[in-house]
Amino acid sequence: MIKTALCCLLLVFSTAQAGELYRWVDERGTVSYSDQPPPPSAKKAEKLKGKGKGNVVEVDKESFSLKQAKNLSPVILYATACGQLCDQATDFLKQRGIPYTPKDPSQEPEIAVELKKLTGAVDVPVIVVGGSHFKGFDAATWGRMLDAANYPKVGEAKAK
Repeated sequence: MIKTALCCLLLVFSTAQAGELYRWVDERGTVSYSDQPPPPSAKKAEKLKGKGKGNVVEVDKESFSLKQAKNLSPVILYATACGQLCDQATDFLKQRGIPYTPKDPSQEPEIAVELKKLTGAVDVPVIVVGGSHFKGFDAATWGRMLDAANYPKVGEAKAK
């Protein structure tokens, strides 16, 4: 039994290095793994994820608190190529490690309408954190908004 399990593990790891890995159940109910496509008679055949990655385990680089904040209070940044103010706004979010959705009202009329409906104007930058928004860039105010939405502080966004 132990030898069979060990052989299966070795087969899985050695074929994973080859690139594609397939799993299927044959007509006797035996589960098989191979780097070769399953025979036409196979039942429940599937190509396993991880194609071409070899023996690599992907690690999610976002912390739990960042994932939770992102799901509960997504961040949207309305900005254009407005110069220093928009650059500072973008840099602030990047330095803090905050994932955000960029929206440029100068490129898409429907985004301009969306922004005007939100703030009453098409002035940028504007940050939206969950249900709150702020027109203009002020690092302290933006920081408080992100803190209130439980986003991690600078350097805490990555999993440890």
